[in-house]
Amino acid sequence: MSEGTITCRIATAADHAAVAGLFYRCDLHYWGDKAPTAEAMAAHVRDHVLAETANVEIVLAEREGAAIGFASFAVLYPAPDLGGALFLKDLFTLAEARGKGVGLTLMRELARIAVARGCVRFDWTAEDYNPRAMEFYERIGARRATEKVYYRFDGDALRHFAEER
Repeated sequence: MSEGTITCRIATAADHAAVAGLFYRCDLHYWGDKAPTAEAMAAHVRDHVLAETANVEIVLAEREGAAIGFASFAVLYPAPDLGGALFLKDLFTLAEARGKGVGLTLMRELARIAVARGCVRFDWTAEDYNPRAMEFYERIGARRATEKVYYRFDGDALRHFAEER
């Protein structure tokens, strides 16, 4: 992979193929053969991720016009001092682009977006089984937050809880 300049920008509906391709590669990375098909991912990105009603934004990292990574995020309210909190959902770079500054470039772009939008915080999570991610975040100077506990409903538990009256 070329070592040209990495640029970042907010994805639009015109970036459907690039976003769908990166999301598909991300799911293959994390879920292997349990990942949805490329076609199913393309439909999902069109109908949910890049739809006008989506509550998520995607920052694309590109090198020489080719998409090599993404960050999905949302700005959430309320936050202290009437500001917002930018929440990073996922950060992903293609395997061939890892270790080449793509993740750092995406994180800095998200920080710039947070500041420009009046956010007072930039939060995210990392799985405890992903030491490379945790090492990366600590290396760039992020503080590990220990004052929060992360909760989740998923799968059958989510459906059961939603159905209770």
